[in-house]
Amino acid sequence: QVQLVESGGGLVQAGGSLRLSCAVSGRTFSSYAMGWFRQTPGKEREFVATISRSGGTTAYVDSVKGRFTISRDNAKSSLYLQMKSLKPDDTAVYYCDAAAGVGMHTTPREKDEYDSWGQGTQVTVSS
Repeated sequence: QVQLVESGGGLVQAGGSLRLSCAVSGRTFSSYAMGWFRQTPGKEREFVATISRSGGTTAYVDSVKGRFTISRDNAKSSLYLQMKSLKPDDTAVYYCDAAAGVGMHTTPREKDEYDSWGQGTQVTVSS
């Protein structure tokens, strides 16, 4: 099993920026494709972004394309999500997640493809 701890959430005004981080421990970080999901009360957990094991391939939900950037530092076992031009609709708990047993360039988008989850970090965007 791998342990994931998110940080960097907070309260920001619309149009502002935040950078989320996820520290990963327990297994070889580079063996996991990584992703960010988000969830608001009463709704399903939603895919936000994913990055391949190598870091060379990324994918995003349409609503964040051009505003969010996912990245990883395999040497530091860390995952990041740079969020810019934030909107009130981005308000959610953001979760870091890891997918094991996938190819080097795979970018999983479904919740069921992920094996491990962090505890989440709250992002609130005020209008």
